[in-house]
Amino acid sequence: MSAASRVSSVLTSRYANALLDLAEDQKLVEKVESDIVDLKNMVEESEDLRNTVMDPRVDKSEQFAVVEALAKKAKFQKLTLNFLNVLVENRRLDILEAVIATISKELSKRRGEKVAHIKVAQDLSAKQVKELETALAKASGKPVALNIEVDPSLLGGMIVTMDSRMVDDSVAGKLERLKLAMSKGSNENQIKNLKEVS
Repeated sequence: MSAASRVSSVLTSRYANALLDLAEDQKLVEKVESDIVDLKNMVEESEDLRNTVMDPRVDKSEQFAVVEALAKKAKFQKLTLNFLNVLVENRRLDILEAVIATISKELSKRRGEKVAHIKVAQDLSAKQVKELETALAKASGKPVALNIEVDPSLLGGMIVTMDSRMVDDSVAGKLERLKLAMSKGSNENQIKNLKEVS
């Protein structure tokens, strides 16, 4: 891990824990969590917003105005707005996405949840997400929070990583295993490997 990434990790953890500690004190954890989920979606969906957040050349006053308008439109808690204003004031708005990811991990940790990293070829429906959460919770014996990433290069299926285990059930993964099976020397090995791939 580089010095820069260590500093970033320390910073994101500091900001995330400060917000969650205050939210707990004020009994606003669920409402602040909802704000953070909405904020994450807004940043992901709007290139203009992402540019305003990530570009350190954007003037502080402009960032304050954007944050204020965003919070008003989304009806964020005052605590969430104050938190965003602190990031702007400290010129740390560019680490917002990393802070959001850290908040999600910290919430899971505080709840005793396991975190499963899911890569899918296309967005999952709310029903599919719920079914996946239930199946993974049953398998692990603990509540599971999903961290879902869409990666069209998978072609279909998904890759699930939880703890140190990974299950690759993607179409791309199956094709790679098929390719490997086809390159084996004997017909017997090819047939065996083709069965394993299917």
